[in-house]
Amino acid sequence: MSKTIDRTTKPAPVTAVRASVPLRYRAALFGVAGVVVAAWGSWVPSLWGDEVTSLMSAERPLPSLFAMLRHVDAVHGTYYFGLHWWVAVFGPSPFSIRFPSAIAVGLMVAAVVVVATRVGSARLGVIAGVVCLLLPRVTYMGEEARSFAFSAAIVAWLTVILLELLRRESAPVWLWIAYGALLAVGIYVFLYVALFVLVHAVTLVAVRAPRHLLVRWATTAGIAAAITLPLVVFAVLERKQISYLASHDQLSPDTVFSSLWFGAPWFAAAAWALIVVAMVDVVRMRVRRAEAGVRPPFFETTRTPSLVLVASVWLFLPTLVLVLGSAAIPAFTARYVSFCAPAAALLIACGIEVLARGRRWVDAVALVALAALAAPIYFEQRTPYAKNDSDWAVISSVIGSHAVAGDAVVFDEGAHPSKKPRMAMHAYPAGFVNTRDVTLDVPYTANNGWADRAYSVAHAASLGRFDGIRRVWLLEYVNGGKADTYGTGDLERLGFEERGAVIHTHRGLIVEFTR
Repeated sequence: MSKTIDRTTKPAPVTAVRASVPLRYRAALFGVAGVVVAAWGSWVPSLWGDEVTSLMSAERPLPSLFAMLRHVDAVHGTYYFGLHWWVAVFGPSPFSIRFPSAIAVGLMVAAVVVVATRVGSARLGVIAGVVCLLLPRVTYMGEEARSFAFSAAIVAWLTVILLELLRRESAPVWLWIAYGALLAVGIYVFLYVALFVLVHAVTLVAVRAPRHLLVRWATTAGIAAAITLPLVVFAVLERKQISYLASHDQLSPDTVFSSLWFGAPWFAAAAWALIVVAMVDVVRMRVRRAEAGVRPPFFETTRTPSLVLVASVWLFLPTLVLVLGSAAIPAFTARYVSFCAPAAALLIACGIEVLARGRRWVDAVALVALAALAAPIYFEQRTPYAKNDSDWAVISSVIGSHAVAGDAVVFDEGAHPSKKPRMAMHAYPAGFVNTRDVTLDVPYTANNGWADRAYSVAHAASLGRFDGIRRVWLLEYVNGGKADTYGTGDLERLGFEERGAVIHTHRGLIVEFTR
């Protein structure tokens, strides 16, 4: 019986594999490159709201952290717990708290190389590794102190394990335990990793996996899901925390086309074109097989999956579920599908391979072109205000250079929680060492929420907080060129006058008030 081989999944010749660098070393090399590319310049952008939330949560004493998680952010608790110990050892600098994400990107890139090599060829593995290094979503999440890079690394290695389970006639028990444990950890790190139960179920159905393998997989996935039920309960109880998503347009054409994984329209156009090339080529091969009277399975055998199918399900299924689910419950923003970025890299690599037809110079030209399109995005991600226009590093520096011992500081408490200037003090505390936080009510470490609780200026004054204060620095948030006026009237009624420094920053206004 003849066997038709799909070009996009054709294994490399044995001689080529033997002559090449062993896969484990090649994957490790790409992993190190992923860490370096992600970490380079990560100290430049100012920390922004979500990252400062990570930092503040990580710096809490453990009893305070656990108390907070019972009320908010339970879905991020595993990440905060890990970051707590990292900060205890390596400190809370922006580079330090972002570096774990760079490590996670390195692990993810290594997994992409393994998947593309085992299902495709050594050459395709190299192409996929380079594409993954260049992908704007990857370079972004690798310099952000959030859990998204970890979720991407976890689902990538889950896919590696799944392919290994498919490849082996009788997989050892430890491999099944590894799959279940990694799935459970992944869900605790980022709840939506649970969607990969569905992704891998579709993959197994398409592969026509043997009945015994389906039963073992379903049992393993079911046990992992059961272990994560406490997190699901907390997520439901704390669901109002993301209700703000309903008031923002999370599915604009620009978001869908560019922002999910590709960063800018020109890179997105090239990426989508290559993805379409890869998928159309698979359809064309199926049509040819049908015309030849050969039933065109998605998989060559039950042990050799089609990379295009695996990556397509990985890329589109979780995204589609979250988008459709958001119509009922707001639960989608572009960063939530960061764990699909490895699949985008795999599909782009398949598209390049189709166009190249074995010509290495075409591979090189395509990768250089992608690098040229990605470079402006990469460098823009590593500018001072790249993170949501945050300028808290600058604000801290200005206060540090102007304030003297005994000065008070008042923060704009009317801004959106993730944009409040108060967070500059927690992100970059060195600039505020000479100031007194006169409106502080309950510090975040003693609060069930993630942030400080503050008095109004009038209330703080009634408690005598301004007694003996001669100078106040008022920090206002500026939105669309217009500053808030929080606290200005109250300070004037207390006898303070706006005189001296009035300093504009990128998104802030610092005003000096003296009696």
